[in-house]
Amino acid sequence: MTTPTGSEVAEAVAQIAAMHAGREGPLLPILQDVQARFGHIPEASMQPIAEALNIGRAEVHGVVSFYHDFHTEPRGRHVVRVCRSEACQARGGRAVEEGVREALGLDWNETTADGRVTLEPVYCLGLCASGPNATIDDRPAGRLDADRIAGLVAELR
Repeated sequence: MTTPTGSEVAEAVAQIAAMHAGREGPLLPILQDVQARFGHIPEASMQPIAEALNIGRAEVHGVVSFYHDFHTEPRGRHVVRVCRSEACQARGGRAVEEGVREALGLDWNETTADGRVTLEPVYCLGLCASGPNATIDDRPAGRLDADRIAGLVAELR
């Protein structure tokens, strides 16, 4: 995905804000739609969103930074999230972490050079009974070990 220009972002925000006109509490749906459009929430979108809603830019930024599912930087086409909670750690999670980082050649919150895969840590997926766990494009994978996670991410490349 190419980096959008400021005018492209402003135009898209105007269209998205118009779709939510008159709606109660439109900030979250607008942010979700902006992220769906660009794959992230561009910095250039914050001021036009604030203006469309007659709120401060700081309020928009505060909401974006509060919710972990909003991203201000582009992510890969595939997102691998590995659970780093205590329950997964107790079941061999560190080996899974090392296996996935080695298989992808990435550290946490990095994206492969080709833009295909982003690796993110999470601190509980709510699947503790089947740990160690990860999600690949929001699909859960449980009872992982280093070899299994390496095989799963190899399919993404």
